[in-house]
Amino acid sequence: MDFKQYVADVPDFPEEGILFRDITPLMSNGPAFHAAIDEIVAFAREKEVDVVVGPEARGFIVGCPVAYELDKGFVPARKKGKLPREIESIDYGLEYGHSTLQIHKDAIKPGDKVLIVDDLLATGGTIEACVSLVKQLGGDVVGAAFIIELDEFAARDKIADTEIFSLMHY
Repeated sequence: MDFKQYVADVPDFPEEGILFRDITPLMSNGPAFHAAIDEIVAFAREKEVDVVVGPEARGFIVGCPVAYELDKGFVPARKKGKLPREIESIDYGLEYGHSTLQIHKDAIKPGDKVLIVDDLLATGGTIEACVSLVKQLGGDVVGAAFIIELDEFAARDKIADTEIFSLMHY
């Protein structure tokens, strides 16, 4: 399937000079979204994943149906202050500042094979933080999957030891 036909290019968003790749047309088309999730699931099955992790917020949108289809659990990587129980945290740099990701300490068990899923791989800061957080909890990141990868940022270099699957490249 040509998934790019379901991506809207939005110039100058969120600021002038940025070309935003909007996947909401893909998500709003049932057959296209189903096909995209199926391709990520096929990648995950090869990795014999134990659990799926997705960073807030679009990682939830993509990761939950992947986990459901695999009959595996989903672990949200949340922004600071959103999780009510004992957490593991990591601070990381963003293109325009810093942020914190947190996961419940009991969500990932030592030795769990973890797939990280998000909508977009751009500069790689969020995914690099997710990989580090999973490792802090004793998990083994067996792959990362994305709807879109923006190749110009070379984010793969930040997580070079992680196998990456992307449906589309720009």
